Amino acid sequence: MPSRPRAAFLALVFAALCGAAGCAQQHAAKGVLRVGMVTDVGGLGDHSFNDSAYAGLMRAKRELGVQTTVLESRSAADYQVNMTVLANKEYDEIFAIGFLMAKDVAEVAERYVTRHFAIIDAVVDEPNVTSVTFKEEEGSFLAGALAAMVTKTKTIAFLGGVDLPLLRKFEAGYAAGAREMDPSVKVLVKYVGSFDDVASGKELAGVLYDQGADIIYVAAGKAGLGAIDQAKGRPGAYIIGVDSNQDALAPGKILTSMVKRVDVGVFRVTQALVRHRHLPSHLVLGLAQGGVGLTDFRYSRAVVTPRVIAVLGRLRTMIVSGKIVVPSTREGLASFKRLPL
Repeated sequence: MPSRPRAAFLALVFAALCGAAGCAQQHAAKGVLRVGMVTDVGGLGDHSFNDSAYAGLMRAKRELGVQTTVLESRSAADYQVNMTVLANKEYDEIFAIGFLMAKDVAEVAERYVTRHFAIIDAVVDEPNVTSVTFKEEEGSFLAGALAAMVTKTKTIAFLGGVDLPLLRKFEAGYAAGAREMDPSVKVLVKYVGSFDDVASGKELAGVLYDQGADIIYVAAGKAGLGAIDQAKGRPGAYIIGVDSNQDALAPGKILTSMVKRVDVGVFRVTQALVRHRHLPSHLVLGLAQGGVGLTDFRYSRAVVTPRVIAVLGRLRTMIVSGKIVVPSTREGLASFKRLPL
């Protein structure tokens, strides 16, 4: 497809969708915009990434009156197939939930230039695609600071899904937050090698606890449910959840969850489309934009004291103001310097 300036191209897209023969005819029968979503292989019910995206879709349905559908992917081979199905059915917005779909989004978007797509956690440089990414390292920094203040063993851990740059943002931020509070705290790191292998998540969490960690920050999608299950049977063992609010999955055992507001990203893109506003090419959500953050410690106040919460509040302010620049890579972590609180 020939390269065109984004603004001009989007004008053509909206003309096709909402011009004289567009919205009035295209949506006359259905009356509302139609929004579809394709999950990654974790699917709905992961209590994490996909469920957060689905929550944003349901909010859009309630508040914006859009029609919605979700196609769940059982394997990576389903990604492009599912997006193509929605494009052929003339869905106005098609969300791809996960960075693993980046190549498929680019290819489908090139074929269906009058459809609009959005991808979570990846950047796809196509004029009819909005990329939504997050500053996971900022929320993870707070998680690491919390763990360093609460640990009794002076050893904490990070358990990721797949060792990729996206997950290293969680890892680097977490380790930096721990270093900020107490450089003597040891941070163990392991990766499951999968986002949906629950059994391996449980096994590796057991290994980390056996190595002395008493708090594990788990960023592993559905595999993280195994780690939570492992913590349930171990006195003094805690988890920090991720993506969605996982606190109620094991009340008292999950100190907090580093919520990644995928739901906010899904809702904001859909809202812009409904209101015929400019659709950004890249939407970035951090602490300042309400895109990441910790949950309210509802079940862990016996461990997470008011003093700890107050320190986390000061750290948040320092990050938002730019006083603390959180590293997002292992290289950045290596050069990260503590600042006095």
